[in-house]
This record gives sequence, C-alpha cells and structure tokens, in this order.
Amino acid sequence: MTMASYSEYLTKAQQEELRNIANAIVAPGKGILAADESEGSMAKRLSPIGLDNTPENRRIYRQILFTAGADLSKYISGVILFHETVYQKADDGRTFVEVLKANGLIPGIKVDKGVINLAGTVGEATTQGLDDLNARCAQYKKDGCQFAKWRCVLKIGPTTPSHLGMMETANVLARYASICQQNGLVPIVEPETLPDGEHDIERCLKVTQTVLGYTYKALNDHHVYLEGTLLKPNMVTAGHSCPKKYTSGDIAHGTIRALQRTVPPAVPGVVFLSGGQSESDATINLDAINKFEREKGKKPWALTFSYGRALQASVLSTWKGNKDNIKAAQEVLLKRAQANSEAALGKYDGRFESEESRASLFVSGHAY
Repeated sequence: MTMASYSEYLTKAQQEELRNIANAIVAPGKGILAADESEGSMAKRLSPIGLDNTPENRRIYRQILFTAGADLSKYISGVILFHETVYQKADDGRTFVEVLKANGLIPGIKVDKGVINLAGTVGEATTQGLDDLNARCAQYKKDGCQFAKWRCVLKIGPTTPSHLGMMETANVLARYASICQQNGLVPIVEPETLPDGEHDIERCLKVTQTVLGYTYKALNDHHVYLEGTLLKPNMVTAGHSCPKKYTSGDIAHGTIRALQRTVPPAVPGVVFLSGGQSESDATINLDAINKFEREKGKKPWALTFSYGRALQASVLSTWKGNKDNIKAAQEVLLKRAQANSEAALGKYDGRFESEESRASLFVSGHAY
C-alpha cells in the first residue's frame, strides 16, 4: 500500500518568503519584462538594426531597458535576466541586479538550457538543464535573483501533443519548480502551447486545458508549494495559419475557461507570454481577459503579463543602435509598459496603438 506522505520540505519561513515574492511580482497593474534572450536570440534582435551581436552591444541594449526611469517600476514588477546579464554592469559600475533593485524591480533568471528533441515522438520536445540546477539556483539566489523561469513547449498537430510529451514536460517543470523553491526562488512554470498551425480556437482550448491539467497534477505529485509559484501560459488563440479570425473577446473567453478548469486558486498569478502576438494584440487581448465578466467571481488569480518581444520590438526599432535615440527608445518602453499595466487591470483604452505596434511578431517554431 502506498501512502500519500512526504516530509515537510519547506519551512514556514521559506513558504512565507516565496509567497511574498510571488505576490509582489503580480501586484495590481504590474507585470514582468522578459529580457532573458540567450546570446543566440540576441542576434535576431540586433542584426535587423545593423548591430553585431557582441557582449558590449547586448550590455548597452539591456542598460537602455533597465535604466528607463523611475516610472518603469509603476508598471513592471520584475525582470527576467539571462545568465550573462546577471553579471554584466551598467556604465556606473553597478551590476544590473543592483540597478534593478535600486529602481524597485525584482531580478529573476532564466534557468533552463534550451529545448531539445524528444526521441520517438513526432517532433515533440523536452527542456534540458536539471542536472546542475540546484547549484545554479543557490548561486543565483546568493547573487540577488528572487525568481526563475523555465520554458517547455508543446505543439498542436494531428498527433500532438502526445501523452508522453505532456507527461515529460509536466514532470520536468515540476522538478524544476521543486528545486527552485528549495533555494528560495519563486518558479515561473511555463508550459507553452505554440501558436504554429492551422487549428481553430476550440482545439487550442482543449490542448491548453489538457497540458495545464497534466502540469498541475505533476506539481502536486512533487509537493510544490503552489502559493509560491506563478504560471506563464499561452493565451488560447487559433493557430497562426487558421483561416478563421477570432476576436479578443473569443480569446478572453477561451483563455479564462482553460484556466478555470485547471489552475488552482492557490496560485497567486498568471503571467501570460505574448507568443508572437503583435505588441498591440498582446495588450488588447490581455485587457479583454481582465474585462471578461461572463462568469463573475471566477478569476481568483492576478492575470498579467510576462512579455519579451511584445515589450521590446518598438524599443529596438526606435533605438536603431544610435545613442541619440536612447531617450526616445526608453519612452517607447514606458508607453508599452503602461499600456500593459492598464490592460492587467482591464482599463486599457487602446490609445498607445499605432501601425508599428500592430505588426506581427510571429516566428515559426520560436526558440530562445
């Protein structure tokens, strides 16, 4: 006979610390700036504006984001960093972690080591990086990080995601979350169902709901303390190649249903990924999710953002690698951050949108 028992793996003090960090990240009207692009992904950001992908250019760009001004902390609670960025310094000699803390922002860290193929499946994947994760988390906590992120991806296709694919990604995410919590880092759990494909919104709802169901079963099996976690899911949208177009209201309805059916109220917040949506769509859809009132009283979590491209695309195209444009680029970041802050409260009126913000940011099979 098996017993549902385990030793108390977190002390009350550890639980309280994790819960406080998680709640601070999803404070009303605040979300996350994901600046955790790997060195390879930064090439895709810098080359269109004619810059070489060097450590110095990456440093200068991150400095533009992190020193955008005191107003940034009105809209952004935390910033996800890449390993290199944790140890880089601003022009004044302070580490970026110190800069963020001084500006009232919580430093976080991407800890996965990338997506790899899952043999014996039809193009499915798992995520590597568990082997030395305990030691790395301990070091990042010591160096000032307070939360972590780990991304798993699932694809919608005729035969995917499979039971194996969903079991594997759910267990990897649960193992990661457990290790983070042991080391005082709030884990952001990211099971991303990719938008690639021709599927309609109903299929995305079913798959997202199933993926989240597997994920929370695994988190429960691994005794993860849910009050000290955050979820970073995709919104429920049709596939990028779906001929049928859906409204932001349709996306809100599908997304809320998927969450209601799977995500325990113990989870403090849901920080959506932008998933290749345009800057405009990512904001307007988040606003619609927060305005959605069909089933009143059944949104027990903060519903906010953890955006990378949807906060940065206009910043890059404004900066263009020219130091004379830095101030203007920072103003663009503040506008996008403010728009998403208002959307996280369901109070956005669309006033910051432009032709540029409506440009698609979709990348097939997006990896970073």
